[in-house]
Amino acid sequence: MSVLAEPFSDVYTAALRGEHCQVVGGSGVVPLPVGTWTRTADHVDRALLAHCDGPTLDVGCGPGRMAEHLTRSGRAALGIDVVPEAVFQARARGVAALLRNVFEALPGEGRWSTVLLADGNVGIGGDPRRLFARVADLLAPGGRVVVDLAPPGTGISTRLLRLRTASARSQPFTWSTVAADRIGVVCGGLGLSVNLLDEYQDRWFAVLVKDKP
Repeated sequence: MSVLAEPFSDVYTAALRGEHCQVVGGSGVVPLPVGTWTRTADHVDRALLAHCDGPTLDVGCGPGRMAEHLTRSGRAALGIDVVPEAVFQARARGVAALLRNVFEALPGEGRWSTVLLADGNVGIGGDPRRLFARVADLLAPGGRVVVDLAPPGTGISTRLLRLRTASARSQPFTWSTVAADRIGVVCGGLGLSVNLLDEYQDRWFAVLVKDKP
């Protein structure tokens, strides 16, 4: 008997509460790395977060480890996520977090110093160019985007994916990846310039800066 697909939020919630979860589609089946997201920020995370300057909006904050580190380091941070359980867990860690979609109205529009897109969240919405255009609107002039990227040579791709646990599977959703050597192409003409492209222990990331008038 076929299993009815459930909303993404429901299956992701089960994963955040400890159920083993897989991502199905694209290149096959891979584990959803929930254990990485629920731990505290490690030294590789901290190398990325060192580039967050001033008040930071953590888009797709999940259970909040990145915003938690920023907050405990004395930096202002706000996490947003579309999954209530993620926001609940982030708040339980002392993170200021809102249940909000990045494409909805947000506090501080046009005034954020940094927007963080960690853990592959460049894929949100399945349209990186639309996402970066939105992020540019959120930033103050001279503000920055700190973004995790795929390794060079892997191109730009958008795939239809599902989450799957032992008892449920999610409805399909689109997700994108962007290679480090293609970030300039994605952001071209959006008022964002590549300020830094770097790799630390196999983690590729970029810092983009919003052009000033």
